[in-house]
Order: sequence, then structure tokens, then C-alpha cells
Amino acid sequence: MIDIGLSKMALIGAVALIVIGPEKLPRVARTVGTLLGKAQRYVADVKSEVNRSMELDELRKMKDTVEGAARDVQQSIQTSASEFEKDWVQATSLAGEGYDTASAVVPAYKHPGKNWRVKKGATPQWYKARSGVRTKALSGAARVARYRPKKIH
Repeated sequence: MIDIGLSKMALIGAVALIVIGPEKLPRVARTVGTLLGKAQRYVADVKSEVNRSMELDELRKMKDTVEGAARDVQQSIQTSASEFEKDWVQATSLAGEGYDTASAVVPAYKHPGKNWRVKKGATPQWYKARSGVRTKALSGAARVARYRPKKIH
């Protein structure tokens, strides 16, 4: 901000001590410090406001370019849609001339014959039996009877 050397600071301090006096010097120094702090905060606020306004200008420019690009895309889509619609009308008019809609027969519904309740697994039964996969649910009593330790005679 202001370039003040050590010799200049000492000179200013000596003049202030002579002019103000030793009893009022601390209060004056505090006042000068608070005023310098306020000035620095004000300068920082002004800088941030300038930066913010510059960013807003950049954002406005970016917004304008994006809106222009969106308008261009919308116009190109509309033109391609209108061209497609014209082509479609021409194609359907040509195809419709040789096709009679009254003679079209709608096929009757035929049930596919699938039973969705029956589960068909891809794993063979012999593999399930060999690896011990349970295929049927056991009741609690049947499970106890099956896994009861066998007596050795």
C-alpha cells in the first residue's frame, strides 16, 4: 500500500511523541490503528464488489452465448422435423396407394400355452441329489427325524 521504511517510521513516531505528548500517544495510536483497519476492510470490500461485478458480466456473456446456441439448435431441430414430416407424408401417400386397408385381416389371439406357476430349473435332478440341495420342504418333525443321531450297536 504505502512504502514506509523503518527510518521514516521512527521519525513519525518522534514527531508524534513531541506534538501529542506521552500520555495521549497510546490512545491516538489505537485510534489510528482502528482507522487503518477500517480503511483496509473498505478497500477489500470494494475489490470484492469489483470482482463480483466482473464475474456477473462474464456470466451474462456466457448466458447470452448459451441461449443463442440453444436457439440455433431449436431452429435446426424444427427444420429437420418439418423435412421429416414432409418425407413421411410423401412416403405414406405412395405406400397407401397400393395397400388396401379394408382387406387387412387381424389374426385372432392364441394363448401361448405357458404355465408360469411351474418352475423349470436348469440344474439336473441328479446333480441336486448328489450335492445335497433340498428340492422339497421338510416339516420340523421330519427334519428332526432325519438328522437325529443314529445309535451305533
